[in-house]
Amino acid sequence: MTTLTPVLSKNWDRSDSFTLDAYRETGGYGPLHTALGMAPDALVDLVKGSGLRGRGGAGFPTGMKWGFLPKDNPNPRYLVVNADESEPGTCKDIPLMLANPHALVEGVAIASYAIKANQAFIYVRGEVLHVIRRMQHAVAEAYAAGLLGRDILGSGYDLDVVVHAGAGAYICGEETALLDSLEGYRGQPRLKPPFPAVAGLYASPTVVNNVESIASVPSIVENGADWFTAMGTEKSAGFGFFSLSGHVAKPGQYEAPLGITLRELLDMAGGIRAGHRLKFWTPGGSSTPIFTDEHLDTPLDFESVGAAGSMLGTRALQIFDETTCVVKAVGRWISFYAHESCGKCTPCREGNYWMVQVLDRLENGEGTEADIEKLLDICDNLLGRSFCALGDGAASPVMSSIQYFRQEYVDHMEQRGCPFDHAKSTLWGGNR
Repeated sequence: MTTLTPVLSKNWDRSDSFTLDAYRETGGYGPLHTALGMAPDALVDLVKGSGLRGRGGAGFPTGMKWGFLPKDNPNPRYLVVNADESEPGTCKDIPLMLANPHALVEGVAIASYAIKANQAFIYVRGEVLHVIRRMQHAVAEAYAAGLLGRDILGSGYDLDVVVHAGAGAYICGEETALLDSLEGYRGQPRLKPPFPAVAGLYASPTVVNNVESIASVPSIVENGADWFTAMGTEKSAGFGFFSLSGHVAKPGQYEAPLGITLRELLDMAGGIRAGHRLKFWTPGGSSTPIFTDEHLDTPLDFESVGAAGSMLGTRALQIFDETTCVVKAVGRWISFYAHESCGKCTPCREGNYWMVQVLDRLENGEGTEADIEKLLDICDNLLGRSFCALGDGAASPVMSSIQYFRQEYVDHMEQRGCPFDHAKSTLWGGNR
């Protein structure tokens, strides 16, 4: 397979792709005009029929989530876009907002109309100031053109959109922690239930969707549900970004149908860097169990990746060749999770801290066989026992790395240190 499906990325090669004029030249905001002529419930049914699943990692059906809002709740309804992209290896939403912000703005307008919301928020990771400014400019252009605000396109529908800069916390990628942060509180996960659909932002019915999920909606309105389901697989319909990074010849964003394999993507990306071979990779970012070269032909859809023992997640394909020390790589990830743990629950707060200590000992050749078992024991106390998915995500690379590379952990002990020359790996500052 060599055919990509450039939909959200089709105009990224234009220097002015982020402007309203450029977006409209290729039919932008036509779907919004179409949507405003439809009944809101018909839009929800359209998205349900398309099979669009959340592109933020969980893969929950988008239209179904929209349909969960209670019809008898008198409070205002809100749409919140989760643009707090902070997962190591995940890098799709930021370039999308930078190169094609109006796809998101139009998606926000359509989705808000579908769920009968008159207020929407785009919560952007605070560190990416250039993206925040790009989104603010796009929203301002849309207001000036009558595409947001009062009586949009003469339809009688009103919508206000706020671009909110986050405060730099990875935990705010969790939807309820994001809502607390948006309300001005410290970002920490809430106890569920109640779920955001019932009591979300300001205790009102709220839909929280990922950037890519919402940005995909205009193309579905324009082309129809059958067009979308014709791509991907039966249960994982449509297209998505596959973010290749690490030891690959041509890293970048590859927009392709779900169900494509890493082997096919590597063929398009020029393969592993010259003179090296694949050792391990992540199918959905650092919080998903790692894969090895035996999984090269695993279809990258939710069901197939799950059946193979990992998660599709955000389709962040981090590629590592044989120069990479898996113990060091996992140690780097767990250091990140220990730093970003909000501290609300004991398993995550303490478990990640202690895994950092154990992994440091092992990496420096000071560990024992008991330390490997200790890591697995800590992971067992994290899985399913932390307040949110951060704990589960942190346990994933540790457990899977021991499953596939236990001997490498042993080698560190037997050789009294790391057996790898990190100067040969570009990941640790070595030369390519």
